[in-house]
Amino acid sequence: MLNVIEMPVPANTQPAISENAETVFERLESSVQTYARNFPKIFDKAVGVQMWDVDGNRYLDFLSGAGSLNYGHNHPVMKGALIDYLQADYIGNSLDLHTRAKAEFMCTFDELILRPRQLDYVLQFTGPTGTNAVEAAMKIARKVTGRSNIVAFTNGFHGVTSGALAATGNGGQRAGSGLPLSGVSRFPFDGYLGEDFDTTVILEKMLGDPSSGLDLPAAVLLETVQGEGGHNAASAEWLQTIESLCRQYGILLIVDEIQSGCGRTGTFFSFEPSGIRPDIVTLSKSISGMGLPLALTLLRKEIDIWKPGEHNGTFRGNNHAFITATAALKHFWTDNNFQLEIQRKSKLLEDRLICIQDRFRNDITDLPGRGMMRGLKFSDPDSAAQVTKLAFEDGLIAERVGPRDEVVKCMTPLNIEDHHLIEGLNILETAIVKALRAGHSGSHSTDGINENG
Repeated sequence: MLNVIEMPVPANTQPAISENAETVFERLESSVQTYARNFPKIFDKAVGVQMWDVDGNRYLDFLSGAGSLNYGHNHPVMKGALIDYLQADYIGNSLDLHTRAKAEFMCTFDELILRPRQLDYVLQFTGPTGTNAVEAAMKIARKVTGRSNIVAFTNGFHGVTSGALAATGNGGQRAGSGLPLSGVSRFPFDGYLGEDFDTTVILEKMLGDPSSGLDLPAAVLLETVQGEGGHNAASAEWLQTIESLCRQYGILLIVDEIQSGCGRTGTFFSFEPSGIRPDIVTLSKSISGMGLPLALTLLRKEIDIWKPGEHNGTFRGNNHAFITATAALKHFWTDNNFQLEIQRKSKLLEDRLICIQDRFRNDITDLPGRGMMRGLKFSDPDSAAQVTKLAFEDGLIAERVGPRDEVVKCMTPLNIEDHHLIEGLNILETAIVKALRAGHSGSHSTDGINENG
């Protein structure tokens, strides 16, 4: 199998926690925590798709740091590059000073990612997270066009800082802002009004009507596959029409690749199969290769009109992330082999999910997503919650997304070995059997699990 390196189970060499661990988190950590509520264990070590808690219990990680660990935990190539860099006393944080690590990353990204795709972007290093990249994208679009309005879509998620949160659809997250969220007009995403309704006709009609009340936008901001919104995937035709409208009306097109990028949907950028050419692209999460903070806003050169320091961030010069990002690109993206391997695994995942849906047709209504960004949509959100709870008890970490948390998502490392993928899907299917047998939903089969996937 390509690009797979077997790694040994790590030995436990850390000292014991000085205080009862549960009381530490209860006493000192803010109530804002989320994932820890659904997976109430103290995790200690991780290799590839596998994680271990402090008691030595093993789990398969189908969450992958919400898409920040596309190559799994502690990949030896990236880890080795970082260790070598640290031991040589090279630069850590450099703000936006020029460093060898940064130059090497930029050259590698240009050579392996941009030029083969004929993308003529400059790289803006923002603050360390995806929301910083989105904020920069929205700001430059407004600066370039002189307009303030941004079009975003139902169920979109773009971050929780004020500007990005205004473009985010989730009501619970929006409620936490404490301020009115403005400057964004919301439109229905592809499929929101049913699979037979082309939602672009609404935007097209309103853009063309001077009395529609829609202020001409500076930009349209979208995810090609909506991660937190439920893994809703836009069709190529829908994306092409949106791009055409942007060109017709002088609107900049921003594609948020923060969760769907870096190979997650089968190609490095999720927009590639549609043939669209965004004006601005945001990247974060897996761009660093092993979960280190790094975010980029890619801009067409002619719209890079920032004044020096007009948008900045203290940790935009994370050289440790530059090192691991370069190692990831050179290891996985020098040719098409890894991309083909992702597509093969995507088919394996899809085929198995189809079998699971066929088995529980009354309860699983859809298989949203694309590539290695897929989910099981349950008619009853309580069933989805029970499935992830039972799966965790059996050693699988899988989270829920969607407007009602009704989608159980499968976000494994892209380089997961087949036997680990099958093992995790077996655990997931067993959890579905248990959940539905317990009376959370309608009729279902209770025949044995296929251990060979």
